Amino acid sequence: MPREYRLPSQRRTRLTRRGRLALLFAAIAAVAAAVMVTLLPGEEAPETPRRLLIPEGWRAPQVYAAIDRELKLSPGSTKAAVATAALPLPAEAKGNPEGFLFPATYPVTSKTTPGELLTYMVRTANGKLATPAVANGGRTQGMTPYQTATLASIIEAEADTRAEMGKVARVVHNRLAKSMPLQMDSTLNYALNRSTVDVTLGDTRIDHPFNTYERQGLPPTPIDSPGLAAMAAAVAPPPGDWLFFVTVKPGDTRFSATYEEHKRHVAEFNRNRAAAGRAQAGPRAG
Repeated sequence: MPREYRLPSQRRTRLTRRGRLALLFAAIAAVAAAVMVTLLPGEEAPETPRRLLIPEGWRAPQVYAAIDRELKLSPGSTKAAVATAALPLPAEAKGNPEGFLFPATYPVTSKTTPGELLTYMVRTANGKLATPAVANGGRTQGMTPYQTATLASIIEAEADTRAEMGKVARVVHNRLAKSMPLQMDSTLNYALNRSTVDVTLGDTRIDHPFNTYERQGLPPTPIDSPGLAAMAAAVAPPPGDWLFFVTVKPGDTRFSATYEEHKRHVAEFNRNRAAAGRAQAGPRAG
């Protein structure tokens, strides 16, 4: 019968004393070389990135100024970079990044340029608008991503808390469905380059594309940098018949379906303002 084939026995290789010494010296040389490389004169340690925080609700000029300060540039440098940065904005934006400078914390080093940082912000905003919940909700509402960003920017400015964002969004959707002007003070403040709760009757009559007291529909552009929560609220508001809201006092926003109810809430708001020695504000949608 055939003989069984067996693998030849493998002997363990043993290093001679000279071989062991050679390996030891090689290891010592490698460590020494590594130390020499890390300590080469003139070589700089890796730079630790700084953090630039862009809060929700900031307008583009605020973002530009923060970048100029963080990068130690002369005022206006970042704004000027917009023209040459080739930002990946939707065509509807017409080169205006308002609403697409996504609020977040960004890493910044001495080599960061305004164009690179603005591009990073716009790409981040595009990514958030493309998340399934926001993108699918926007399509369901018949809105483009740019319209979603515009509506979200109003919600960001108007909602007193994150929990109220959905109701504010519902007010906007209900008013758009009824072809009612939005009557949002935040858009007037954007037109007048200010931020206040004291809106006068004269303010509501200015001839301006962002005067949503006089003009129907959404404003022509976003009015600030909305976060993801505002985007989500814009495309998926809760059910409700509200058409008005007013923050009577901090933490107490009243939503109303009728103008009569809203007037009562506004009267309470004005009493609170008068008690604080401030000027009264007229009735408004939001």
